[in-house]
Amino acid sequence: MSSETVVVEAARIPDRDRLLEELREAGIEARAVEEVCIEVPCGDDTDTACDELFAHAEAMIMSIGAPFVPVVHEGTIYIRPPLS
Repeated sequence: MSSETVVVEAARIPDRDRLLEELREAGIEARAVEEVCIEVPCGDDTDTACDELFAHAEAMIMSIGAPFVPVVHEGTIYIRPPLS
């Protein structure tokens, strides 16, 4: 059985670290990869896992009042400043 992953790419290391901590506290198996990414194994249900991660990222952004928006593109959630 092959396991798929969902990747979250933050704009900055502190954002990645905070989201990583919140995901782990929520019981989600997440690990830091590269400089600003988080990888979460999701088995065969990538869409559901992506939706759940997107909701966590959105909640974190709202809780800290950061001027960022999560965007999903080709299975990766990017946390970026809004476009003007």
